Amino acid sequence: MPASSRHEASPAANHVLRLLGALLLYPAQSLRAVLPEIAAELATCRSLRRIDRERLTALIDELSTNDDVTAEETYVGLFDRGRATSLHLFEHLHGEGRERGAAMIRLGEMYHHAGFLLKPGELPDYLPALLEFLGHRPDDEVAAIMADCGHLVRGIGEAVAGRGSRYAAVFDAVLVHAGETGLDWSKAVEPEPLADIDDDWMDAPAFDKPDEQPTTSTIRFMPKPGR
Repeated sequence: MPASSRHEASPAANHVLRLLGALLLYPAQSLRAVLPEIAAELATCRSLRRIDRERLTALIDELSTNDDVTAEETYVGLFDRGRATSLHLFEHLHGEGRERGAAMIRLGEMYHHAGFLLKPGELPDYLPALLEFLGHRPDDEVAAIMADCGHLVRGIGEAVAGRGSRYAAVFDAVLVHAGETGLDWSKAVEPEPLADIDDDWMDAPAFDKPDEQPTTSTIRFMPKPGR
């Protein structure tokens, strides 16, 4: 899980978001070593549907069975090559434009006000970090933030599903847990070796000024125009 810290206890109902975020981290040996613990917690998580637990178990089995090199190369090939599957949410809103920097500052301030510290070098819009943060927030805040960025999470998840990767199960479980519409699984293919990853890209929606209160959503991810 991200080596971050915070000042308040985690709401039990949203602890699952921390587990799901951990599964999206680079599969270093330190993560792979705790996969049995993560699997055991997910297996008894009442906020997950049975199909979620089954799909997540299949992902964990794959990560556990693959050797280190295969697991790491698969991860890099999926998430680090091609913008459609980038785990940095603001890339899907702003690319590398100046707006992304301003949005990063606002999101970082939200973390700071909540007493949540990122790892050194970790960017605020990194999805595993956001899920770690939300794992310690109340239901209304989780719902508000995911209502803003759910379309981004869904877009990444469906791109991942289209690559035939079991990682898609994580995105679906996150969305459903937060009360959002899950993935369109008609876009999925059976898990298989990754093909060449294209460079598809989402149009940049608007980004509103955040709220002042740290106990509510201060990142305003707005839906793509026309949706």
